[in-house]
Amino acid sequence: MPERTVFQSIPQRHVVSLLPQASVWDAACIMTKANCGSILVIDAAGVLQGILTERDLMTRVLAKALNPQTTLASDVMTRNPQSVGPDMRVADAVVIMIERGFRHLPIINTAGKILGVFSIRDAMPREIGNAVSLAEFNDQVNDALG
Repeated sequence: MPERTVFQSIPQRHVVSLLPQASVWDAACIMTKANCGSILVIDAAGVLQGILTERDLMTRVLAKALNPQTTLASDVMTRNPQSVGPDMRVADAVVIMIERGFRHLPIINTAGKILGVFSIRDAMPREIGNAVSLAEFNDQVNDALG
C-alpha cells in the first residue's frame, strides 16, 4: 500500500483563513464554525502571514487575560509557520510535528498557493507509528554524531 501524502490525507480542501487585522474573537468563531483547530492568517494579497491555533488562543490570549474582541490575530499568531509541500509523505510530516512540537502544518505548493492545513488528526495510527520510529532513529543518529 503506497504511503499517503499530506494533501491526500486532509479531509477539508478549502482554506480556513482570515486577515491579520481580524480579532481573535473572529478567529475563534470561524474556527468553531469550520470545526477546525487552526486558522491561517493571510494578507490581502493571499500571502501566508501566520497561523493561529487552539493552543495559541489558550496560551497567548486566555492565559494572559487578553480581550479576544480587541486582540488582533496578528498579535498572537505564530508568524511565518513552517509549511510542507502537498507531496510530502504523512509520516515525514508527522516527524516534523513530533520534533518541532507542532500540531498543524500549512500545505503550500511550489507556486506558493495555499492548499490547506495538515493536522496531526489527519494521520492514521500506522503513519504515526512509522513517524515515531523514524523520529527515534533520528534521535539515535544525532546522539551518535553529537
